[in-house]
Amino acid sequence: MNEGAGRGSVVLVHGGFVDGSGWQGVYDVLTADGYSVGVVQNATVSLEDDVATTHRVIEGMPGPVTLVGHSYGGAVITEAGSHPKVKALCYITAFAPDKGESVGTLIADPPPGAPVPPILPPQDGFLFLDREKFADSFAGDLPRPQAQFMADSQVPWGLEALNGAVSQPAWRTKPAWYLVAGDDRMIPPPAQRAMAERIGATTVEVPGSSHSVYVSRPAAVADLIKQAVEAEG
Repeated sequence: MNEGAGRGSVVLVHGGFVDGSGWQGVYDVLTADGYSVGVVQNATVSLEDDVATTHRVIEGMPGPVTLVGHSYGGAVITEAGSHPKVKALCYITAFAPDKGESVGTLIADPPPGAPVPPILPPQDGFLFLDREKFADSFAGDLPRPQAQFMADSQVPWGLEALNGAVSQPAWRTKPAWYLVAGDDRMIPPPAQRAMAERIGATTVEVPGSSHSVYVSRPAAVADLIKQAVEAEG
């Protein structure tokens, strides 16, 4: 058991279109090293509901908590991270909104030439990715059958989650870490780097990794989380 495991626990928050099961590889690495890990299962219907769900998991974990978010989960941890048990934030190719911003505002004006996520028109207030384009955009470094399964098992992402605005960004008062996925075709790496710089995050980059870096490169993701857990202050 890692002697640093006594510093608290880790809570993992998934993003849109997926559920918490994608964290299994990261969970396995962290728990093997003795860390206490909770995995949030958000409905991704609204940001408000996802923050409340995340708070319930935080409250059930031994503190202090390092809160980790992937993609849309970055918006969730930005708001939920104001919980007093949270000591640090860890963004895994994730959105990091400021006060009044949402994922929707952050993706509203992509730069020329940037990859555009294959999001289909809303259905009854929910979004899906085009199944035929999911693998290339979301999971380009995963085996094709695994990426296809993720495409076919998508969780609908609510417009209220996409457009939910952050009211109190936790990164303004708590230290942050950021992992840039070098070949991400959902959130362009330059946008990731800009968000990481804006929030003053300690940043690492995993070259050649897709938006599914938390699935494809669990050891690299776990290493960054451990840095956040073990950091003093």
